[in-house]
Amino acid sequence: MTTASTSPSTATASGGLDTDLPPVTMLNPDFPFSYDHYLQHPAGLGAVPPEQYGTEVAVVGAGLSGLVAAYELMKLGLKPVIYEAGHIGGRLKTASFDGAPGVTVDLGGMRFPVSGKSFYHYVEMLGLETEEFPNPLSPATSSTVIELAGEKHYAEQETDLPAFFHEVSDAWSAALKEHAMFEEMQEALRFRDVPRIKEIWNAMIPAFDEQTFYGFVAASRSFKEAGFEHREAFGQVGFGSGGWDTDFPNSILEILRVVYTNADDEHRGIVGGAQRLPEALWNHAPEDLAHWPAGTSLASLHHGSTRGAVARLSRGPATDERPEGDLLITDKWGHTAAYPTAVVTCQTWLLSTRIETEEALFEPGLWTAIERNHYMQSSKTFVMVDRPFWKERDPQTGRDVLSMTLTDRLPRATYLLDNGPDQPAVILLSYTWNDDALKWLALDADERVRLMLHSLAQIYPDVDIASHIVGEPITVSWEAEPNFMGAFKANLPGHYRYQQRLFTHFKQDRLPAHQRGIFLAGDDVSFTAGWAEGAVTTGLNAVWGVVNHLGGSSSAENPGPGDLLDEIGPMPLV
Repeated sequence: MTTASTSPSTATASGGLDTDLPPVTMLNPDFPFSYDHYLQHPAGLGAVPPEQYGTEVAVVGAGLSGLVAAYELMKLGLKPVIYEAGHIGGRLKTASFDGAPGVTVDLGGMRFPVSGKSFYHYVEMLGLETEEFPNPLSPATSSTVIELAGEKHYAEQETDLPAFFHEVSDAWSAALKEHAMFEEMQEALRFRDVPRIKEIWNAMIPAFDEQTFYGFVAASRSFKEAGFEHREAFGQVGFGSGGWDTDFPNSILEILRVVYTNADDEHRGIVGGAQRLPEALWNHAPEDLAHWPAGTSLASLHHGSTRGAVARLSRGPATDERPEGDLLITDKWGHTAAYPTAVVTCQTWLLSTRIETEEALFEPGLWTAIERNHYMQSSKTFVMVDRPFWKERDPQTGRDVLSMTLTDRLPRATYLLDNGPDQPAVILLSYTWNDDALKWLALDADERVRLMLHSLAQIYPDVDIASHIVGEPITVSWEAEPNFMGAFKANLPGHYRYQQRLFTHFKQDRLPAHQRGIFLAGDDVSFTAGWAEGAVTTGLNAVWGVVNHLGGSSSAENPGPGDLLDEIGPMPLV
């Protein structure tokens, strides 16, 4: 999601912070279960009966959610069998420029809020280095230019911006405080006060489930008083790393989950690219393994390669050992294997488009939720340049010759990515969403670059960006990727009930036998879609589901998500 800490943003919504206070984390208000504490507990994530050791569990998808689930299942003594239609990492996809393997770009997830503690559990465990991401007006960004309606504003810090942008920021902060109990929720999140979190959030759900993001903004007293011009600028520049008008049709609940949990603040990137995390999970040999010999990794269990794309999911005939029948997974080459249980982490639309899925595996209400998932389009275009020339100063103005740029022109957001003094640099010429992303869909990489350079030339008429470009551009439109069909899910108004069905599916004690044993996971199943934290936590939900399906359980000292779902889980809407 296009979020980070920037000037006309929620950076001021929480006011000055006492550094002695505990941090706000991505403790999701729908289910405020402390997954980070769960992962760190010495009792571990539970156990399966010894007779189940070595049992094969199918995992569909080698993105972050699938690899977290597979990694933790392996640690418990089970044998995950991963199916993948493309590459390890899913939308954590890193590419390098031809001839410059050390110059990388992240085509999908590229910046991760420090409030995502479960995500960083794995980053830190695997020893991956991170660095601050150069979002607008962040300390890692030397300067930012906001250009709206042909008027250019240069800023090296928030106070450099005209009063108008502070008015926009103040209006958003006031709207959150007045209408969404922002300060009260953040205090509850800081202290992990679960009853208070649920009290506040359960009042928000019926009040706002049918409200759009724009409707919330337009109805707020602060923005009404400020006027349309402020609402328009808020959409074009927004809070975070760019304009949010492409998100305006989405549910305001989606946005509140972001701002409550500081998911729009303090972003870091993984040095060398985000794909290093799933690749590290694939290759890592944990020390605390049940059943498997020391040195076992997911890569070694798979002899170095995942199985191929899944073509069909179905249920086999009943047997004496398994009266409900095994789950049958057929790959694209026609090979079928049987499993007692499976974790499915691909984007849910694939279950009705690219994977032939037996309808009886899910009840009709869940199928409706799967089909109603609303995916955001997203496009990125990168070029490699000979050096980070934007660090040079214009001798006449004393300003950077090029800045991180937010604009209402075609590129919308342009980022400057420095790889160090001895490396070529990278410009993310354009990062766009929804309608803005669709404008690029029919154009090839060269056409995209030419249009972006034309737009940027209107903002920087004296800078010849093209003269610095080396090599070929790299571009992606996630809605055109056949195994993704979009960047991530973002609920529309009225979709809360669908999300609740998807998220809670991992606890299956009330399901008929023929619908048990197949567990959906991935960020689009989570309440924090678009964030790697949601991929991690739903993967952990699926692990709990598999363990319980095979007759195991959590430790009494460390109850798992399914043990607390009925107590603190998402509220039902009638």
